[in-house]
Amino acid sequence: MQQKLYYGAAWYPELWGEAERQQDLQLMQETGINLVRMGEFIWSLLEPEEDSIDVRPFAEHIRQLHAHGIDTVMCTPTATPPIWLTHGHPERLFVRADGAVMSHGSRQHVCTNNPYFRQRAALITEELARVLGQLPGLVAWQLDNELKAHVAECMCGSCRSLWQEWLEHRYGSILELNAAWGTGVWSHTYQRFDQVPQPVATPFLHNSSLVTQYRLFQMEKVADFAGEQAAIIRRYSAAPITHNSNVPFHLDNEQLFATLDFASFDTYASQANRHAYLLNCDLWRGFKPRRDFWLMETGPAYAASLTSYGEPHPDGYLTAEAVAAYALGAGAFCYWLWRQQRTGSEQTHSSIISAWGQPALGYDNVRAASAARLRIEPHMLNTRPLKAEVAIAYSDRAKAFLATEPHRQLNYRSLLGDFYRRILDQGVHRDLLPEGGDLRGYKLLFTPFVHYLSPEYMQKALAFAEAGGIWIVGPLSGGRTAEHTLHTDAALGELERFAGVNTTFVYPMEGTGSIGEAFGCSAPLSLWSAVFEPLPGGASVIGVIKEGRTPGLAYLTEQPYGQGAIVMLGSLPSGGEGDKQLSALIEHYAARAGVTLRSDVTPGTILCPRRGASGDLWTLVNMDGLGGSVTLPRSGQDVLTGAAVPADPLSIGAYEYRLIAL
Repeated sequence: MQQKLYYGAAWYPELWGEAERQQDLQLMQETGINLVRMGEFIWSLLEPEEDSIDVRPFAEHIRQLHAHGIDTVMCTPTATPPIWLTHGHPERLFVRADGAVMSHGSRQHVCTNNPYFRQRAALITEELARVLGQLPGLVAWQLDNELKAHVAECMCGSCRSLWQEWLEHRYGSILELNAAWGTGVWSHTYQRFDQVPQPVATPFLHNSSLVTQYRLFQMEKVADFAGEQAAIIRRYSAAPITHNSNVPFHLDNEQLFATLDFASFDTYASQANRHAYLLNCDLWRGFKPRRDFWLMETGPAYAASLTSYGEPHPDGYLTAEAVAAYALGAGAFCYWLWRQQRTGSEQTHSSIISAWGQPALGYDNVRAASAARLRIEPHMLNTRPLKAEVAIAYSDRAKAFLATEPHRQLNYRSLLGDFYRRILDQGVHRDLLPEGGDLRGYKLLFTPFVHYLSPEYMQKALAFAEAGGIWIVGPLSGGRTAEHTLHTDAALGELERFAGVNTTFVYPMEGTGSIGEAFGCSAPLSLWSAVFEPLPGGASVIGVIKEGRTPGLAYLTEQPYGQGAIVMLGSLPSGGEGDKQLSALIEHYAARAGVTLRSDVTPGTILCPRRGASGDLWTLVNMDGLGGSVTLPRSGQDVLTGAAVPADPLSIGAYEYRLIAL
């Protein structure tokens, strides 16, 4: 359990002189910064020539920070290898699917599977851990930086060899691979594993099995790299280890964090996209539910580079962001960056202090958020986020399937974010759970956009329904095998038998004029959709298609299962009427499931329930700047003012936060 809430910033002491560094230390204290992250881009400084490594300057930086009451997150600098590692060695560089070889000059330009890179990365990491690992004030490690943020799957020679070994280990024989992938289509049959290509550029599309399996192979290898780095650090340091990830990165986050100690993420969501910010908080809480997650990077005002920029946060929003993160389970809220960079590709990015040492736009908001952190700190430290009663499945494997089969540019992040937003706006406290998450204790489970439902996940979800839970499956769920092929026994495989339906057709609804009616609402239907007929004695029809190509067929059904039920959502209601219909669906099944961790909070204001030895603590935060209201379930006390709060509608001002003990 942490003894304080961390409030931090990324610092680059290697880019500035002693005068600027001393000014930074003083201003950090005045601003309330008690955590610094550093070192993620310093490899060429530490090892300017091969085998000439000196990390002692950063030992001094850590000591000075500690003397000023500031703790350190030390990073491994493997995202930016030095020029001597790559110059004249194209075989070590990342290769895109179109054959383009990356060059030195940015970051993530080297393939992390290259054996020489791995050897050198291990050496620099070991030296950092050996020299710095026991220093007072070093409280955590971050591996690399935003793995696979700028690049996807590498097509270099090292990856090709590992890929073919991976396939042989997975399938055993080339006959098994050919059968699993259906390589007879377009005469793709292979004779040996060393003939199986990487999904490089082709005249049209590769076999779906090849493309998806290559994505999963690459995700596994990145997780292996992180695990290797973590094992080296643990030989010298007891400080916990993390990585700063995010949903769009080409990673399997569940696999990645399995070998790390706590979860952390970066986000630069704007105020208008606040649901994406909250989704990250709920998701990273789910990767390591016994540990606080850390928000490792967010902008003090806006994100920017030489070619783009975001909209600056409104005054007051930063405090709402910080309080919401802490209330949802964050142990740290950190900015990128402290002092504006005077060179490079991100000179225009917002910072707390300008390159010339003056307060930058957002400085006052950074100080206000720091003051809020101090106000809420004792109450956050004495409570923990309550486990929700509603779970939403999250799957990076589903992300890989959708990247292979995006139809009309479908994107897992956007699809899931929009679905999540509807549940958020209903005032329902929710958890995002990775596929391996424990479903026990939940009452309502949503599994949208998961093409492949593994036997392990199916078993857990069915046990959940058997014990009384309501499992809502779809849309776009269950229609593919592990190899990214179609089922041949039924459109959705064995799921149909459990759900009491027969899938009559699977087809794209856009442009067909399809209108679905459920819960007294009519709405256009969208996405690649499955339409159903109940099996004899099977499911009840909840939503029926009234207009379009398949009138009279169902797109929403419900089947009793054990003490619970399986609800099939075969199509996604769209537009404003679709929002109403999905809201009605959520409301109906939340009530049916007996969900109590919810409120009538107005959209734009969120509820973060926590519990401690003294009882429940509700943190209410307005995120849209319009104010809102919530009706408390019973009277309570505002722990920040001591005032009694009746069980009446409670108004919340623009970006205001309230902590109510119930």
